[in-house]
Amino acid sequence: MRFEFATAGRILFGPGVSREVPALAADFGRRALVVTGREASRAAPLRDALRAQGLETTLFTVPGEPTVALALAGVEQARAAGCDVVIGVGGGSVLDTGKAIAALLTNPGDPLDYLEGVGRGRPLGQAPAPYIAAPTTAGTGSEVTRNAVLSVPEQRAKVSLRSPRMLPRVAVVDPELTHSAPPFVTATAGLDALTQLIEPFVSHAANPFVDALCRDAIPRVARSLRRAFEDGADAGAREDMALASLCGGLALANARLGAVHGLAGPIGGMFPAPHGAICARLLPVVMDANLRAPGPHLKRYAEAAALLTGRPDATAEAGVAWVRALCAALDVPPLSRYGVTAADLPEIARRGQKASSMQGNPVKLTDEALIDILTQAL
Repeated sequence: MRFEFATAGRILFGPGVSREVPALAADFGRRALVVTGREASRAAPLRDALRAQGLETTLFTVPGEPTVALALAGVEQARAAGCDVVIGVGGGSVLDTGKAIAALLTNPGDPLDYLEGVGRGRPLGQAPAPYIAAPTTAGTGSEVTRNAVLSVPEQRAKVSLRSPRMLPRVAVVDPELTHSAPPFVTATAGLDALTQLIEPFVSHAANPFVDALCRDAIPRVARSLRRAFEDGADAGAREDMALASLCGGLALANARLGAVHGLAGPIGGMFPAPHGAICARLLPVVMDANLRAPGPHLKRYAEAAALLTGRPDATAEAGVAWVRALCAALDVPPLSRYGVTAADLPEIARRGQKASSMQGNPVKLTDEALIDILTQAL
């Protein structure tokens, strides 16, 4: 047995821990770039608290899915203001943008030097600027992962800027920050979190640390995602989902993902579809496809089904049915809602086969199998 387990330099979890961000930032620098979502006013209390701690602040907003150009704009703004610490407060797009800015701030040159897929994939030569990540959604686990997913619109691609150096210095997971997430975001982010627990658990790169995280977190999603969707003020459900998302980020960073994410990357690059919504739509279909091939993963899927349903004798097929029912209850839209058509499926399958996430799938899926999965998800 051989494995590695790496994560953020420090993880703070619990209601109210986000109030510690200013003191944490003061340990890293004096000028902070605060990266946040399109509702910039929500960052005002944090900026006030940072100023009270003696830090100067510059605000950078992320209006949607992160792109290479957006990350470069953030780098330019940070350099112009002399920023020496980066703080990301928002959903996965915000956290990934902040992570990329922190990396590129200290590694000048063409970002294509470092990007996977469309670039040269060179390692970062210098450690990123200190980065503090505080998620406001429960889904991506980006606060504890070592990559930033960026779109390259001119190539209709989504690729990763990836390095072990990119793990945030501090991950601040405050469930209270997720209470304002709307139902659709709660649902799709939560199903992304579930995907990031199931895929590492059944992957061929699973290890005892990841197993323990997934076995604890999958039941949390099972009992709390629908509750958080129906009542965003349910503090217990929000705490469960925040912890499940954190565990999913830890799991994917230290094992592998699978066909859901292998297909989600190309779809997200080719169409204006939220990552979580794509994963939510694909998850039960990919689970079902993987069950058609023999292998040790079948026992893993059966265990995941037991964790989801609470029934020790649950079959792997019962797990698929449970996930399908949850997706229906949470109103997960079909891929066609985002403009995907049958004519696009061969190209998505072709790109998916090359995706790094696809290499972690416990079953080798043919192009025909991938097209069948996508057809069911339309």
